Amino acid sequence: MAFERRSFRRALVKLSGEALAGDLGFGLDPHVLKYIAQEIASVHAAGHEIGIVVGGGNFVRGESFSAEGGIDRAVADQMGMLGTLMNALALQGAIEQAGVPVRVQSAVQISAVAEQFIRRRAIRHLEKGRVVLFAAGTGNPYFTTDTASVLRALEIEADVLVKATKVDGVYDKDPKKHDDAVRYDTLDYSTAIQERLGVMDQTAFTMCRENKLPLIVLNFNASGSLTSALSGNETGTLVGGE
Repeated sequence: MAFERRSFRRALVKLSGEALAGDLGFGLDPHVLKYIAQEIASVHAAGHEIGIVVGGGNFVRGESFSAEGGIDRAVADQMGMLGTLMNALALQGAIEQAGVPVRVQSAVQISAVAEQFIRRRAIRHLEKGRVVLFAAGTGNPYFTTDTASVLRALEIEADVLVKATKVDGVYDKDPKKHDDAVRYDTLDYSTAIQERLGVMDQTAFTMCRENKLPLIVLNFNASGSLTSALSGNETGTLVGGE
């Protein structure tokens, strides 16, 4: 492998909107918000700089909502962007309650509740020890929050992108369906693409590979997993190299 485990100073964490709903299945679960806030506070206390991109699937998923509801796809995606903003504001409150300063930056202009995304300002916030929540995806329809997370990671010069999931890494097959599924500790981009492992959408994954951005896929529901992974421990699957 052309890469190895190491400590990462600045990370961009991708959280799904569905995760914020918890067992409720829709909207926001206060217990989940508190848990996420505590995990982020622990990472912050360990000296890492954290940016977060959050999805909006607990409110609206643009693609499926368009197909099922007959709404124009661009409009449905814009609705999804507003869902991510609601999630970002909820997380802002929860993380601040945990004692960590937070700023929300939005890709769509909504100055009454969030800053406009400005790259240099975002980096300055991180340097000052603030967590930055990036809302509204890329600000454009047809782009997933996976793609938005890679874009923001590159823009803020993150050392690593972390995809927070419900599984403890990337497997060679679905571990829920196959008892003999094998988890990768490290994985190169080419293998992930050739084996169609579905780490994230193809546009986002290609951007990671072309810009040599390391990616860690981990189980965020395991307390301490994010801090462990960013400290260089063998937590989750590290994707990189060629």
